[in-house]
Amino acid sequence: MDPNWPHWAEEPPPDPEEFPPDGDFDDAVRYVRGLSALLPSGRWLSGPALREAALGILRTLTGLDDASFHPGQLEAIEALVADHRRALVVQRTGWGKSAVYFIAALLQRRAGFGPALIVSPLLALMRDQVAAAERAGVRAAAINSSNVTEWGDIEQLLDADQVDVLFVSPERLVNPRFRAEQLPRLVRSAGLLVIDEAHCISDWGHDFRPDYRRIRDLITQLPTGVPVLATTATANSRVVADVEEQMAAGGHEVFTLRGALARDSLRLGVLDLGTPWRRLAWLSEHLDSLPGSGIIYCLTVAGAEDAAELLATSGRRVLAYTGRTDPAERLAAEEALKRNEVKALVATSALGMGFDKPDLGFVVHLGAPSSPVAYYQQVGRAGRATDSADVLLLPGVEDRDIWHYFATNAMPTQAKADAVLGALAQASGPLSVGALEARVDIKRSPLELLLKVLAVDGAVELVRGGWAGTGQPWAYDAERYQRIAQARVAEQQAMLTYEHLDACRMAFLTSELDDPHSAPCGRCDVCAGPWYPTEVTLATSQNARQSLDRVGVPIAPRALWPTGLDRLGVVANGVPVKGKIAPSEQLAPGRVIARLSDLGWGGALRELFAPDQDGRPSDAEVPAELGRACLRVLKEWRWDERPVAVAWVPSLGRPRLVESLATGIAQAGRLELLGPLQVAAGPAPAGSVNSAFRVRDLWGRFGVPPEMAGRLAALNGPVLLVDDLVDSRWTMTVAGRLLRLAGARAVLPLALASVG
Repeated sequence: MDPNWPHWAEEPPPDPEEFPPDGDFDDAVRYVRGLSALLPSGRWLSGPALREAALGILRTLTGLDDASFHPGQLEAIEALVADHRRALVVQRTGWGKSAVYFIAALLQRRAGFGPALIVSPLLALMRDQVAAAERAGVRAAAINSSNVTEWGDIEQLLDADQVDVLFVSPERLVNPRFRAEQLPRLVRSAGLLVIDEAHCISDWGHDFRPDYRRIRDLITQLPTGVPVLATTATANSRVVADVEEQMAAGGHEVFTLRGALARDSLRLGVLDLGTPWRRLAWLSEHLDSLPGSGIIYCLTVAGAEDAAELLATSGRRVLAYTGRTDPAERLAAEEALKRNEVKALVATSALGMGFDKPDLGFVVHLGAPSSPVAYYQQVGRAGRATDSADVLLLPGVEDRDIWHYFATNAMPTQAKADAVLGALAQASGPLSVGALEARVDIKRSPLELLLKVLAVDGAVELVRGGWAGTGQPWAYDAERYQRIAQARVAEQQAMLTYEHLDACRMAFLTSELDDPHSAPCGRCDVCAGPWYPTEVTLATSQNARQSLDRVGVPIAPRALWPTGLDRLGVVANGVPVKGKIAPSEQLAPGRVIARLSDLGWGGALRELFAPDQDGRPSDAEVPAELGRACLRVLKEWRWDERPVAVAWVPSLGRPRLVESLATGIAQAGRLELLGPLQVAAGPAPAGSVNSAFRVRDLWGRFGVPPEMAGRLAALNGPVLLVDDLVDSRWTMTVAGRLLRLAGARAVLPLALASVG
């Protein structure tokens, strides 16, 4: 595996015999409005009066004299409203955690306290709850990256004390303006602080987010007596202890309420079909028989896009939903699923905690998440307000490679942290992420994550103009990160165990969450036998395989040089290199057989690029099937002008692979073989990862041999430039530029695979 391989109608009416109905937010708010209407302004209820008022309104709303809360709901409300305590609620999805914090928030408002501040990690969650609150007459608002144009209006409402509940994303806690202008006032006047999806606080949680760790500081700033509520459905004992410790900051006692996590409505199963095309064939044949509408989760963007295209082509009503999906299209897809206008969204983890469709009928996974806790979180989207929902895992042979990539790219290192702190210390002022990227050899996404970690630890801060060092000492906690890495490995092994269980699957998942109530469910495929068909027809399987057999993923040419090359001393003809790449030096659009993460050819390509037993690149002549696939790419390539010659990028790790590919293409296409570019003497570059440093290391690395230059000038057509693997595209860009400068009319990049 290459180490750089990267990897997302209205609700049904509530049951009149149960309140609050699982996942029914509107009824929870209607209940709150009725309860708070009975309270005189400024009256602080507690003890029997609070319980009697709550119970009386509940019975009035349901029309049942014996109606009661779900176990634990009233206790949580009492802890917040009557005792003003700090409470951690760990309850299954659909138990009614949002009802608890809205009830407590509005009771606090009726007693004369300020608005509740709810820190929520996902925009979809905010959209759903703010919209539902508005329909019920509750004054709710949200401040996040998706509604920047509304911030001014919301600030005016806050000034006029016309907001009962304010949602904020954890990233707002880092924003200088919000932190300086809004947060102090909110902290002083808050009637309640809510930390939704509280497992994100803990770096032991499956979805740890560095910005969430700022909540510990926020808690310590609260005036005495402000209640704090943290809620989650996915926290094992280690995460619970970590969250409790952070909530207890300032010497407070934490009231923890843990309920049974088993989901009676879910029917779990695992079906190992082996190949990607058999998994897709199973879905194509049996998707329509799954109950209602649902979600098909994939581990990679490419996998989700491939699966969505195949299913849509076969007539299934599905939409793709990934990190590459436009925000407006994401919202439209969510609404289409909620209105049952599609059978399923084919999604990555981009469709996560914040999505709420109580009647979701099924969740299918094409590939397993890396931990049972993450899996429980995703399958928990189904069956929240239905008697039954189907959950099926179709594991893939590629799962472990994907887990390994995410695990190894999530943790900061001492060297990277030192580089960032050193660059900020040497700067004359704040640096934007782009400017900092030109000073440290770290890709954009890992750099942004590292800055958040350092900010939480107090070593850097986001100010007007960018990031700046604080001067505070910072030490790399190697032992802590090693423990986290070991925990991630244990979680992966547990997920593999789940796939091959001979005991109840639900009991296993809840045990992984340290639920003391774990017990056999009686419904999963281990307890009751397989409930799903296990076979696919040969015709459907062949059709799926043919669909995944597509080749020829486009590679867009680079048009701009990365920022900061002038700082790194990269010059051309004595002039610093920056800005647009001159048209006379640009490449034409290129092609690869497939991406490493593709469901089709991705498997064969991952196997080809996997290191040997010593961790070194394996090198051999190009396998025949991949060679033929390259010829198919060339045959289907609709270029403006056919290439007339072939050159290749010399490879230090796989020289036989690249040379055999280039020579084979030249022979098959009767193209002139120009040979390889020259490589400068000296050691190979250290393996830079971000764009500016990558170009710096490549600049001057290659050259055009004199005999090749003479032949280029005489060519009457484009040159095909061959390499093995495309990642950043800078190798092809720098090498192809040299061919253009030497006289090539056009340069067409071609490689076996791409990382993106």
